[in-house]
Amino acid sequence: MSAPAGERRIGPSEAGLVSTHAPPAERKTLDEAPTERPRGRLRVATYNIHKGVIRDLFGLRRVASVHELRARLHELDADLIFLQEVQGKNDRHANRFEGQWPGEPQDQFLARSPTLKHTFETAYGRNANYLHGHHGNALLSRFPIVRRENRDFSDHALEKRGVLHCVVRVDRRNVHCFVIHFGLFAKSRERQADALVDWIVREVPRRAPLLIAGDFNDWRDRLSRRFVESLQVSEVMGSARTFPALVPWLRMDRIYQRGFELRGADVLRGPSWARLSDHAPLVADLELKRP
Repeated sequence: MSAPAGERRIGPSEAGLVSTHAPPAERKTLDEAPTERPRGRLRVATYNIHKGVIRDLFGLRRVASVHELRARLHELDADLIFLQEVQGKNDRHANRFEGQWPGEPQDQFLARSPTLKHTFETAYGRNANYLHGHHGNALLSRFPIVRRENRDFSDHALEKRGVLHCVVRVDRRNVHCFVIHFGLFAKSRERQADALVDWIVREVPRRAPLLIAGDFNDWRDRLSRRFVESLQVSEVMGSARTFPALVPWLRMDRIYQRGFELRGADVLRGPSWARLSDHAPLVADLELKRP
C-alpha cells in the first residue's frame, strides 16, 4: 500500500538517522533478500502491534491491519524484532475479519515476507488467555534462536503480563534478548522491573551481550536508572517518544543494550504507521563489541 499524499514513506536505510556512520545497504523491494551486513552488525526493532487490529480514522469501526503490518515489518530490514500484543489465537477476530485474518498464530504469519523470500525464526510467549484465544510477546530473529523461556510477570489479576527470554546466536556469540510488556500501574512496573533485574543478574553472564526491548509503559521515566545502574545497560534513544503513533509524545517503548556500539536509532512516525498500531516502532542499528 502506498503512503498517503504528502507523507514521505520511510525506507529501511532511514532507520538510523542519528547515526554518524554510513547506514547499511537499502533494500529496494520486498523481493530482495535481507541485507547482508558486516560481521557483528545488526538492526533491532521493537513494536507493540496492538494485536493486528486498529480503529479507523473516525474511530467508528475496527479494521484488521495485520497484512499491511507484515509488509511494513519486512521493509524495516531488521535482524531482530521484539513484538508485543501478538495474537496467538483469536476466534472472534477470525470470524469478524474473515478473509483478512491469518489462519495461524501472528508470530508465524509475520515471520514470512509477503513474497515468501524471507522467513524469520520465531519465539512466542503466551501471556493472556481467554475463551476465544490468547496473546503475548514474540521475537522474530534472522539468527538462530538457541534457547527460549517465557515467565509470568503478572502483578495482579487485572493485567496478565510476561517476559520472553531468548538466546540468539550472533557471530558465534550468545546474545540474550528480553521482550518486555510491563503493566499500566506504577507500582506494578517497579516490582516487574525488580524481578527482571534479579532474573538477569542471577542467570545472564555479566559479560554477555544483552538486549532488553519492548513496551515498558514507563512514560514518567522511573525505571531507566534502575536498569542502567544494576545491569550496566544504556538506552539507545533517550528521547524516543512512541505513543500515540500519529503524534507521539509519551516515551513508552525502549531498547536497552549492553555489549554493543550504537550506530543509529530512530522512531518511525507518520499516518502510514499510525494506521497499523497505536504505538510507533523504534529501530536501532548496533554493532557487537569485541569480547
